[in-house]
Amino acid sequence: MALEITDSSFQETVLKSDKPVLVDFWAVWCGPCRTLGPIIEEVAADFEGKAVVGKVDVDNNQEISMQYGIRNIPTVLIFKNGEVVDKLVGVTPKEVIAEKLSAHL
Repeated sequence: MALEITDSSFQETVLKSDKPVLVDFWAVWCGPCRTLGPIIEEVAADFEGKAVVGKVDVDNNQEISMQYGIRNIPTVLIFKNGEVVDKLVGVTPKEVIAEKLSAHL
């Protein structure tokens, strides 16, 4: 299951992770985000133990959203060693997300 990542847990969960981290920036009111949600959960299950998969609610965690310039949601960022290494905007097929995340394992 995807972790809930907040402004306060972001540094520890994402930036200090020794594994690649996929972060889904979303909001409750966002239709495309609700479409992507189950895909992110499947990716989280598929990559359990190999990568960290989490979600940031942009309404409740504006500090992180602003820091990474999130303008459109859903936006998925992939981090490795504390740096953004890939970005996907909009609803993206599971295969594409999995392929991008696999490239950073």
